[in-house]
Amino acid sequence: GVATGISIVGIPSGHRADEIAAALHADFPWLGPATEVVWHGLRRSVEHGDPGVRISPLLLDGPAGIGKSHLARKLAKLLGVPSMVVEATNENASFGVVGSQRSWGNSAPGRLINFILSEGVANPIVILDELEKAGDVRATKGQSYSLTEALLPMLEPLSAARWTCPYFEVPFDMRWVGWVMTTNNFRLLPDPLLSRCPPNRLSAPTIEQLKAFARRQGADRNLSELSVEAICEVLDRAGARGYLPDLRAVIRMLDRAEWLERRPRLQ
Repeated sequence: GVATGISIVGIPSGHRADEIAAALHADFPWLGPATEVVWHGLRRSVEHGDPGVRISPLLLDGPAGIGKSHLARKLAKLLGVPSMVVEATNENASFGVVGSQRSWGNSAPGRLINFILSEGVANPIVILDELEKAGDVRATKGQSYSLTEALLPMLEPLSAARWTCPYFEVPFDMRWVGWVMTTNNFRLLPDPLLSRCPPNRLSAPTIEQLKAFARRQGADRNLSELSVEAICEVLDRAGARGYLPDLRAVIRMLDRAEWLERRPRLQ
């Protein structure tokens, strides 16, 4: 099991599950299919009397920049659990996430175990970004060490319950980890992973949905109405030209507006 001192964050009631789902949907209405899966998972955790929140592994598939990772981070914040982002494009093999055996020259525990031990929470949200682009390393004897293969035992509750860390060589109960995997093209993933995690197909937000997001975020950041409406005007102009900005562009504009409003002024 997980070492003493590691806690599991629970969800108190079905009502709280409903509140979390409603908050996610308010911010990301275009990601409704993902929010619905999360909502049912939270409800199931409450109904089963689980000691902590446990949601099935999520595979979110859709165009880049539509808010898949933002949804996962917001979910972690609403649940009160830490979140960890792994850029799959930067992981040459499974070692970065799950660790490597001590017999290897540069052996080390994986980022996930280190994260759980440092945060003291057994059910963090782990976001694997652009999973279909994860690399694959082959040892001199021909063994494959791919990230997707290394994930498989942790995505099944039975094998996750007795997952053995290759570095510490002791079993950890990894059933509680909340996996959120994002892809731009799920068809590039191997079948064994897809059989465990059916993709949730997601679409890009409309201009109106981006404007609503900007207004909600502007209110949360205490931005002036002038700044928020300026962002909405930029979005309207883009839409009139047939261009659809992505969510990242809107967040960059919000960040810029916040910086301009907060910076000290010369007397």
